[in-house]
Amino acid sequence: MKENKYRLYFIDAMRAWAILMMLQGHFIDGLLDFEYRDRAIPAYAIWSYFRGMTAPVFFTVSGFIFTYLLIRGDKKGLKNPRVKKGIKRGLQLLLIGYLLRMNLFSILFGEVFDSFFYVDVLHCIGFSILGLIGLYLLTSTTKPVVFSSILVTITIILFIFEPTYEKLTHDYIPAALANYLTKANGSVFTIIPWFGYATFGAFMAILFTKYKAYKKLYTTAILICSVVGLFLIFGSSPLFALICDVTGSNFLEPVYTNNYLFIRLGDVLLIFSIFMILRSYINNKVILKIGQNTLAIYVIHFIILYGSFTGLGFYHFFKYSLSPIQVIIGAILFMVASTYLALLYDKHELKIKSKIEKFKSATLKLFRLAKN
Repeated sequence: MKENKYRLYFIDAMRAWAILMMLQGHFIDGLLDFEYRDRAIPAYAIWSYFRGMTAPVFFTVSGFIFTYLLIRGDKKGLKNPRVKKGIKRGLQLLLIGYLLRMNLFSILFGEVFDSFFYVDVLHCIGFSILGLIGLYLLTSTTKPVVFSSILVTITIILFIFEPTYEKLTHDYIPAALANYLTKANGSVFTIIPWFGYATFGAFMAILFTKYKAYKKLYTTAILICSVVGLFLIFGSSPLFALICDVTGSNFLEPVYTNNYLFIRLGDVLLIFSIFMILRSYINNKVILKIGQNTLAIYVIHFIILYGSFTGLGFYHFFKYSLSPIQVIIGAILFMVASTYLALLYDKHELKIKSKIEKFKSATLKLFRLAKN
């Protein structure tokens, strides 16, 4: 594989791990019979905990990669070509997110299901990219420390105030917009608090860029990620409880009694440290290719599992009906099939896009002829 001095290959490996975790997580969660969903079963409890790491890793890595590329060059503000590319990418993810929830049969009958407006991972990552661009442009004429400070401050604020805004349903705005802020209508994800992971990933990217020439970059980064990660997992809740005791205020009580956001951020940092430790051993071409094609894998898995466009996916036929053995074998085959098809698409992407363009041109010609 041709080396790219700017590419952090351990990040691609992390993305590969996260997308595979997402594939098996969605498959098992959607098809496993409720009879076997018992946290008293060690295997299920361990699986459930690790599955909970997937989304935080995805959002953090997305923020990291985008910001790392955004601030890499010398051009600032609107002159930075990554701004235009980022806006295009963010809007593309939003469009794909809605397309995947489209049901062609309902459209034929002039109906749009409420599920079309549900917000999912792609919507939130798309908005996160647009949000990071906005923050970058607002601080482009200031010192870099301003941008990084705002990023980490947003993470802390969103995580601390989550118990407060999580209860709001935002009935005063249309459901299509409210779905970005509340799960009350059926959304899977919301832009808050998940944007907090993207901003923290962006903050990490700034640090990596600033100290990229430091000889002991990885040694230091591994140590910091490990220490901070372990503290967030085991020490953040006691710290919030201590603050409440000292101040006599119960403001942070809802945070430390359900402290999943800071704990998951600790998990993310530990995963970062593990992949940095293993960076010399995880540069396999296939692994990196998987990490570089997560969008294609996501789209393919959504179509196969949830039946985008037709509603006829595995979820429709086998929802909550499989035994552990069936679901494990199925998840493995599902991961292999989804990644294989995505890599096959990557290999023939130019040919496929060329044929799509020809089809679009032919369709437009026919439309014009019919119109005349």
